[in-house]
Amino acid sequence: MKKVKNIEEGVRLRVQHEDDLWVLEQIVRPGCLVGMMGFRRDQSTGTQESGRAKSADRKVVWIVLDAESTEFHPFTDHLRIHGVIAEADFDKGSHHTHTVGPRDEIEISWKGGISESDRSLLAEAVQDSGRGRAAIAVVESDEILLFEIAQHGMRQVGDTFTLRGGGKREGKSTEIRTAFLAKVADQASKAISADMPIVICGPGMAREQFETLLKGTGMGHRTLNIGTSIGGRSAANEVMREGGADAVLGEFAMAKQVRLIEEGLVRISTNGAVAYGRKEIQEAVEQGAVESLIIEAGMLRSEDFWADMASQIREKSGEVVQASADHDAGEQLMGMGGAIGLLRWKVE
Repeated sequence: MKKVKNIEEGVRLRVQHEDDLWVLEQIVRPGCLVGMMGFRRDQSTGTQESGRAKSADRKVVWIVLDAESTEFHPFTDHLRIHGVIAEADFDKGSHHTHTVGPRDEIEISWKGGISESDRSLLAEAVQDSGRGRAAIAVVESDEILLFEIAQHGMRQVGDTFTLRGGGKREGKSTEIRTAFLAKVADQASKAISADMPIVICGPGMAREQFETLLKGTGMGHRTLNIGTSIGGRSAANEVMREGGADAVLGEFAMAKQVRLIEEGLVRISTNGAVAYGRKEIQEAVEQGAVESLIIEAGMLRSEDFWADMASQIREKSGEVVQASADHDAGEQLMGMGGAIGLLRWKVE
């Protein structure tokens, strides 16, 4: 995300990556005014000729919406903002949808100005503006999984590549597995953008052979090879949780979220300095005990209670991490009520 300029009670932004759309979904909500270039048919240009109406001209105009709702799915390249036209050359009062994607410029203004939580999330997006996505390949001798890692989400790319159910019944299992790894390496090189670094991980040595085969495709992917204690999807989570791939993933917002959520879960299991649940977190905040609050981003904007908790934590030099639910650790966070506080000391 790039901040183009400040405007009255708001900001003008340029979308640079698909990840920026998740941020916009969080900060655009009912009551915002959202302006960008859009297409509308100017009904005043329609005419009658030979008893048939000629189509109205389709014009490019600057349209400011009074936002009502947003529609976005992670790992897609468009955010839809629905609302009523508040400012335009024509059609004021009509419904319209802004479709926002990479390279678009958009102006957002909030009545009373931008909130503290929105400013914080926006600043993070601007700081991360030059950072693209990464991939994780979990490699075992008979199964390979590919994941795409964004700032605020993780998704599996394609189906699971598997040799299970057939390879061990063949006499030449080594040759079959080599052919299997070579085939998946070729498919992976085409499925993952060449500028996207790939963390290759897994519990065995098949990952070493896979890395060699991947480099042999000539696509030029930057790779990092890491051993894990387990395979499958859990291996991808282990890579982010343990920090072994910090050279590639260490600055990703999601990697930080995963580590903090995992730390919270560990403290819960060991009866450590942690708080979860509204009452427990409120008590910890009032005592100034919260060092870090990890909270699902939408909760800060849907309830004044959480916005107030976040404000108090920041006033006491604590950190508020706005998390996504679009990855495994985020789902665990939601299972704990959507917020976990890591404490400076244990609150009795």
